[in-house]
Amino acid sequence: MSLYVALQMDPIENVSIQADSTFRLGLEAETRGHRLFQYTANKLTYVEGRVIARGRPMSLRREQGNHVSFGEWADVDLTEFDVVWLRQDPPFDMGYITNTHLLDRVHPQTFVVNDPFWVRNCPEKLLVLDFPDLTPPTLISRDLAQIRAFRQRHGDIIVKPLYGNGGAGVFHLRPEDPNLSSLIETFTAISREPIIAQKYLPAVVKGDKRIILVDGQPVGAINRVPAAGEARSNMHVGGRPEQVGLTEREHEICRIIGPVLREKGLIFTGIDVIDGWLTEINVTSPTGIQELERFDGINAAALIWEAIERRISEGG
Repeated sequence: MSLYVALQMDPIENVSIQADSTFRLGLEAETRGHRLFQYTANKLTYVEGRVIARGRPMSLRREQGNHVSFGEWADVDLTEFDVVWLRQDPPFDMGYITNTHLLDRVHPQTFVVNDPFWVRNCPEKLLVLDFPDLTPPTLISRDLAQIRAFRQRHGDIIVKPLYGNGGAGVFHLRPEDPNLSSLIETFTAISREPIIAQKYLPAVVKGDKRIILVDGQPVGAINRVPAAGEARSNMHVGGRPEQVGLTEREHEICRIIGPVLREKGLIFTGIDVIDGWLTEINVTSPTGIQELERFDGINAAALIWEAIERRISEGG
């Protein structure tokens, strides 16, 4: 099977070739005989019944500083592609949401990964609400009184933007911390969105586990250990990846949520688990497959492409 594949992503010229999951997916695609085309989200256009992307054909190689070669700029109707990867990073704002509506207009004629309808309707920090028995105590609100009461019940809490990413805007507030009111005022002054608060899990200092699922099946995990003095384990902010396996509790979590992810066409997902508690289900632009491959020799990119090829051969 030879496919024509579009990668909708942030500029590939700027990625870390040792860490970026989209780069690894592109390399694997070429290994499998697929052709690549790349465009950025701001180059996606709806015009008179068609959805068009302005971008360039490309080829990839694992050469630091020389990892991509481009062809000529072109405007291509998305229905000419077999696969479109929705891979630009959040923020998950109205621009991102509008983008999913445009991609809805070509999927499944052109197979979009992950399914844009469910990407739009399953934000990372909201999809976990479908599984309250698996998650730590959670609050979503703009009401300062409710947030204060939540901290009074649970003591240490984590507060973060509901649609944030990469560890940005994450705060650990202890029971005696006097900054809660000021912090919530700042959040609400710059955004109309609620915040999310969760009970702080002290075991996070030992790591926040990222489990990679392919078509609902766990294929491996990495542990992300926060830097000294940090409450955040995200690798964007200095978290250190470590080799790790899955516990029986984590397998149980995957058995419960896996069929839901598969049903929604969420082929490549990354869930975050701290001390046996599910905190996020990442569906927009999950990462971690290069670290998993280095630690355990698991080629998650190949498994992801096998799932996509299987879905296409079965008619989506």
